Amino acid sequence: MSVGLVIVSHSAALAEGVVELAAQMAPDVVVVAAGGLPGGGIGTDYERVSAALSDADSGDGSVLLYDLGSAQMTAELVVEMLGDPNSAVVADAALVEGAVAAAVAAQGGADLRAVARAAEADPRQSPRAEDGDELGGPAEEVREELELTNDVGLHARPAALLARSLTGLQAEVLISLGEQEADAASVLGLMGLGARKGDRIVVRATGPDATQAVARIRELAERHFDE
Repeated sequence: MSVGLVIVSHSAALAEGVVELAAQMAPDVVVVAAGGLPGGGIGTDYERVSAALSDADSGDGSVLLYDLGSAQMTAELVVEMLGDPNSAVVADAALVEGAVAAAVAAQGGADLRAVARAAEADPRQSPRAEDGDELGGPAEEVREELELTNDVGLHARPAALLARSLTGLQAEVLISLGEQEADAASVLGLMGLGARKGDRIVVRATGPDATQAVARIRELAERHFDE
């Protein structure tokens, strides 16, 4: 089981499109669309969102993401009316970016609050632990340069695979291309590097599992990210 996602939108087509994209990033996560009005019009419907939330929750809770203000109000009302309001969280995040980040976090086994935080995180930020304290280990850095040989580079699916490969490891990993740098746990951050086939990326990791983290990324690159 994993945390489920509900995509609340004024447009049924928009909600379904976000679900399709998130599913590509996280094939084992239940992502349910709750878009539009029952008659096909633009708007949000309490009953539709409530049913979607029920479908998405497999026991580990659900995160709801929304497009506009009234969708937020509908989502929050549905959560408030739950028997256990702590079983769902309405994330304050950009709909598409947040859904992708949340789906990858859920695929990796993150709990409800962690999935919500992933949705809300700014992919442009790459915070570093000071002196290794936050990761409970020394700050010695493991570094390796890798060439991307897969056809699409670090685009959506390879970026998701890379981020998921670090699940369960105590390591902070940064990927850089030239002067650009991204947190390896952020799918959107990795995609933002624009790394393509033939580019050489630098992997830097700190923490108790730094060596293992770099090894996992190297193995993915050697497998051409399973393309």
